[in-house]
Amino acid sequence: MAREVKFSLVFRDMWQSAGKYQPRVDQLVAIAPSIIKMGCFDRVETNGGGFEQVNLMYGENPNTAVREWTKPFHEAGIQTHMLDRALNGLRMSPCSKDLRQLFYKVKKAQGTDITRIFCGLNDPRNVIPSIKYAKEAGMIAQASLCITYSPVHTVEYYVGLAKQFIEAGADEICLKDMAGIGRPVSLGKIVKGIKELKKDIVIQYHSHAGPGFSMASILEVCQNGCDYIDTAVSPLSWGTGHADIIAVQEMLKDAGFKVKEINMEAYMEVRSGVQAMLDDFLGYYCPKQNRLDNSLLVKPGLPGGMMGSLMTDLEENLATLNKWKAKNNQPELTTDQLLVKLFDEVAYVWPKVGFPPLVTPFSQYVKNLALMNVMQMEKGKERWSMFPDQIWDMVLGKSGKLPGEVDQELKDLAAAQGREFVTADPQGNYPDCLDEFRAKMAQNGWELGPDDEELFEYAMHPAQYETYKSGKAKADFLADLEKRKAAANAPAAGAAQPSVITVNVGGQVYKLDIAYGDAVPAATSAPAGGVPAGEGEGIAAPISGKFYLTKEPSEQPHKVGDAVKKGETICYIEAMKINNAIAAEFDGVISAILPSNGDTVEEDDIIVKVVRNA
Repeated sequence: MAREVKFSLVFRDMWQSAGKYQPRVDQLVAIAPSIIKMGCFDRVETNGGGFEQVNLMYGENPNTAVREWTKPFHEAGIQTHMLDRALNGLRMSPCSKDLRQLFYKVKKAQGTDITRIFCGLNDPRNVIPSIKYAKEAGMIAQASLCITYSPVHTVEYYVGLAKQFIEAGADEICLKDMAGIGRPVSLGKIVKGIKELKKDIVIQYHSHAGPGFSMASILEVCQNGCDYIDTAVSPLSWGTGHADIIAVQEMLKDAGFKVKEINMEAYMEVRSGVQAMLDDFLGYYCPKQNRLDNSLLVKPGLPGGMMGSLMTDLEENLATLNKWKAKNNQPELTTDQLLVKLFDEVAYVWPKVGFPPLVTPFSQYVKNLALMNVMQMEKGKERWSMFPDQIWDMVLGKSGKLPGEVDQELKDLAAAQGREFVTADPQGNYPDCLDEFRAKMAQNGWELGPDDEELFEYAMHPAQYETYKSGKAKADFLADLEKRKAAANAPAAGAAQPSVITVNVGGQVYKLDIAYGDAVPAATSAPAGGVPAGEGEGIAAPISGKFYLTKEPSEQPHKVGDAVKKGETICYIEAMKINNAIAAEFDGVISAILPSNGDTVEEDDIIVKVVRNA
């Protein structure tokens, strides 16, 4: 009898690999019946990873979305699964133990069956506790091997890692080939080795199409015993996304495997539904380059799920860099030129920081460090001159053990800055936090939510949750969407374009100024936040991003009149999912804080003014 291979639709990752945002809950619920009617999926990836954070960013409650989105699949007998980042939960930075434990209880109560646990460093100390917490909550614990290609990531390395996870109680193993650069024959050997350890262990394979290996890899892992294959549907298949279900199903059928048939009428309904979502608003955040296969990705090994946001980030950084070049009479760069420079720098940086598998958050760390190096060197500055603390935490071992050795150049740089390497269990660096967030919610008059899901959301994504609750997130999103629509439908030269829009968010009306190109909206009131512009010297933003006074709600924000010391952190700019600390450049007193919390600032904008001590 032919062996059966089953299919999963990675609907969440389809969107994350294409662009910046996820569909709204009404869009998700509307497309679910057609996905079910396709008849070929035993599993659907409904949430996890960036899903909840990006929903908060455009003003939607992700808890409501998860509950409503998973419900129709349960009723149809289809398992739902999510992606989680082990020590980091659903975010870029590590979580406390009590938050991690609550995480799985909330997701199980909301209707998620399987959690795909991964650590970007493949450190068992981060994965094994999550296996335990997930099983205690009643979830199926699927432990991931983050696949990459380097001198230290051998077949034996991965089979040994799977052995540790199976012995720790993992119900399933996932080969998470997040960049699609796993070599097909080696992947087959890994699957075979795992099946020799435990014949009945369920193995699921996840890959991205972009570099070009995925179809060969899918066939190879199936021939060696893989049970589930992650797939996508048009128009979000291929490119930085995943192989299309039609091609995968036909290939495996021809190879003699038992596979479910596809209801093509329903497939076309799903295809049309996805296109409608793109036309509605999501397409404004999906760069065209992400719809293309690109074997240049083999060299840097950047993951498909990150490429969705990378191209958007790159556009913003290119505009900033070219603005600087124009001021300094230097030739501007094209997107392709900057992309190649970035890919080359990633290949340079990656071995030096110890070969971390390029998956969230470490793919962003390596990519961001490489991009900062490129930006700084293009301006004649030194490599490593921007090196955020979060990235140092990875290098120093605070997030887990790196697979390879850190280069001596970075060891010397760490020593010069008084930074120390650590080997202790990473969880010990992050004390319990839920009582603190309960108190803050009570103070704000906020409900904890069913199964403490709102408490979970606030503790997991503090800054995004606060801007969501205030209505600012939705207002900022609508303003940005309006600008993108205006740019996409730009009238002939000289025609009028809107300079002001008004949006209504939950009954609160926001008046928003819009600027085009290098223009700046005219001020209509006192500087943002009501802080008067002071005397003194300005501190400029070293990078474009979101301005925040604090990184965590427990921190005390600086205010006008505070004395600061040289090197003391005053505020943060969140860029490319990294909080970049902005420090005082000399001893003095803060005389003005110009942006409001959560405002977007551009590189070289003056964000804080400080009066130098006499």
